[in-house]
Amino acid sequence: MKIELKKEEVFSTPLYFYNDESWLNKLNLICDPIIEECKKNNEQYYINNKDIGFTYHSDTQLLIKLPELEEFRNFILNQSFFILNDQGYNVELYNLLLKEFWVQEFAKDGGGHHNSHIHSNSHISGFYFLKCSNKTSFPVFHDPKLNKRMSQLFERNPQNITNSSEIINFKPKPGSFVFFNSYLEHQFVVDQGIETFRFIHFNIQALLK
Repeated sequence: MKIELKKEEVFSTPLYFYNDESWLNKLNLICDPIIEECKKNNEQYYINNKDIGFTYHSDTQLLIKLPELEEFRNFILNQSFFILNDQGYNVELYNLLLKEFWVQEFAKDGGGHHNSHIHSNSHISGFYFLKCSNKTSFPVFHDPKLNKRMSQLFERNPQNITNSSEIINFKPKPGSFVFFNSYLEHQFVVDQGIETFRFIHFNIQALLK
């Protein structure tokens, strides 16, 4: 006999999405010479003009130092504050620090990717996509509940996001933001090198006042 059970979602893991194309031109103009410098510093690309499998990225502190990105950095910090507050954390006890803030571009000949990872000693992480399409790489997020992974059952329909989901993904477009808790394991699938894939990555750390 089937009965009506009361269901409450607990221990959920949210993702926060927002789209704003207003920063695209400015950020791409700033990042163009940075990416070109990264390519020149790669010996294989510089000599053979072949870069299969490479990912070019700036120093993780470089964009933090640029005064022309102050408004963009403040936006990220403010949204991170709202997110942690929304999740129930006592954010008034903390100062939020933009710990890492860098740009990446995958190889033009394809093969660029990131294996699954988290960002330790951080609390909010995120991406802002500068150049992408439905033909480029995209992020994949993994269920952070390790105990659930130990006894994972087959999903009825992996295309749907349900309580059974083990991984999820989304296809970004230029101007897409995504914010998430830094403990959330994520990766980028192998890019085919059809179109340019470039994005900004950032990590926020909450420090006790």
